[in-house]
Amino acid sequence: MPPGWPEEVRPPGAPDWERTAVTWLFDLVPPDYRAHEVLRRYPVLLARMAGDHVGAGLEAARAGWRTVRVDLADHLPPDAMEAAVGAYEREGARLAAAARGVTVVAGALRGEVWVPRL
Repeated sequence: MPPGWPEEVRPPGAPDWERTAVTWLFDLVPPDYRAHEVLRRYPVLLARMAGDHVGAGLEAARAGWRTVRVDLADHLPPDAMEAAVGAYEREGARLAAAARGVTVVAGALRGEVWVPRL
């Protein structure tokens, strides 16, 4: 599997792999996205929208990490501030991994074949 392939998604070509990809992608976006039949019908569109959503969340986490110490300096005690920074770091790492996963899953949905390099 390509680096970053989500463990929740079966490998391309495996039975029901696209169904597992769609389920995983829907888990990344707001629940209201499930109401859009076009996203179920065209998983490549769902992947695009999931990538946009995850990317926006990653940018928000990065911005929050950069600014929380200044913005909330007068409102949080030091231990809460450190916990907040840690939460931003963990969320940023989670979203960065999800973004990598969306990229490789989207490629597979478009028919791209991953070839390992030596």
